[in-house]
Amino acid sequence: MSASANRIRQASIERETGETSIRLTLDLDGTGSSTMKTGVLFLDHMLDALCRHSGFDLTGSCTGDAAMDPHHTVEDVGIAFGQALRTAIGDRAGIARYGSAYAPLDEALARFVVDFSGRPYLEFVATMPEPVIGADFASSLVEEFWRAAAVNGGLTVHIDLIRARNAHHAAEAIFKAAAVALRQASRITRDATFVPSTKGMLA
Repeated sequence: MSASANRIRQASIERETGETSIRLTLDLDGTGSSTMKTGVLFLDHMLDALCRHSGFDLTGSCTGDAAMDPHHTVEDVGIAFGQALRTAIGDRAGIARYGSAYAPLDEALARFVVDFSGRPYLEFVATMPEPVIGADFASSLVEEFWRAAAVNGGLTVHIDLIRARNAHHAAEAIFKAAAVALRQASRITRDATFVPSTKGMLA
């Protein structure tokens, strides 16, 4: 069943705090394009990988205090992405619900498992091999992004970094595995009236 046949699975989020200002639009049935500009180049790189391998489209921008420290930007973009994902997926009727994927990048191998359960939880088992990626992107921010996305997206997420010697490779493998798993879990597989839960609801 085509996802676009009866449903437009898009969401726009505006988030304003004393630290960041975010405008973000997510289309779950896009072409795999990200033009999101966050002011944190490595985060932009990860979002581009996420979209290319999930088929999602992401547009928008974030301005704020990234020049001081990327932490607030990464966390707040994760929050907005999770909120957009939750809104775009709607009541979750008809979706596959579960997704899992492995992704390698050279020596790095990551696994991402997701359940669009409506119950936020993140299990992050990933010892990053280096504390900083590039000039100033703390490796710990990979976990911060996915925690924010899981909590605000109503997702149960398990992330395992199986092996890695390079932190850039580790982070990118995680985001690419996430892309494939999210694509699997969000795809329309059944009639739009069918809720994939014995409770009859996902919340």
